[in-house]
Amino acid sequence: MGKIFDAYQRVGNFATFFDRMMTNADLPAQLALKFFWGLDKAAYQKFLSQAFAGLPKDFSGRLLEVPVGTGVLSLPIYQKFNGAEIFCVDLSDKMLDVAKSRASQMNLRGIQFVQGDVSNLPFANNFFDAVLSINGFHVFPNKVAAFSETRRILRDGGTFCGCMYVAGENRRTDLFVEKFCTRHGFFSPPYETLSTLQKKLSELYSRAEVTHVESFAGFICTK
Repeated sequence: MGKIFDAYQRVGNFATFFDRMMTNADLPAQLALKFFWGLDKAAYQKFLSQAFAGLPKDFSGRLLEVPVGTGVLSLPIYQKFNGAEIFCVDLSDKMLDVAKSRASQMNLRGIQFVQGDVSNLPFANNFFDAVLSINGFHVFPNKVAAFSETRRILRDGGTFCGCMYVAGENRRTDLFVEKFCTRHGFFSPPYETLSTLQKKLSELYSRAEVTHVESFAGFICTK
């Protein structure tokens, strides 16, 4: 856990580069996404659509995002959620600082930022209408607790959705994850495959749909 925390504190120090990568903003980012993740421009757009497919465009309920990171992908989506009550959780205070600043610049209201651990979320049972996790579960060191906690705080009939890295879909990506992301503590094994993820989510939820774009699985589940 300490290794993961230290790694994400280091990521927070490079938030600008992180944001460029996440948004496919320039040529270096595009080349990196293509080479390491197999995402060209068309695949990247499919990745984004897949990541947020579980949230309706007019969402107005109570939403948890964990982890929020810098909010570079999700905060623009939240601008359209009139009346929604949104909680954004991340382990890294540096990431949260960037996300808070971004939300302020965007004049976003009704968002609460909380530093916390997904394995011990500070919310009551059945508290949220939806839980969103973008690129989080391949990072979380205690995946059993993360799956349990995100389900616990979701109301019956609520939606659990987002995306994560899965192994076995792109050999180059798997090698990059093994030799760099895992070694430096940015990701935390064991990693799901498409089949193990489908099985796990189907056991936890009444409905579970899993898709993928290269090595990123998208999931939409109903409790």
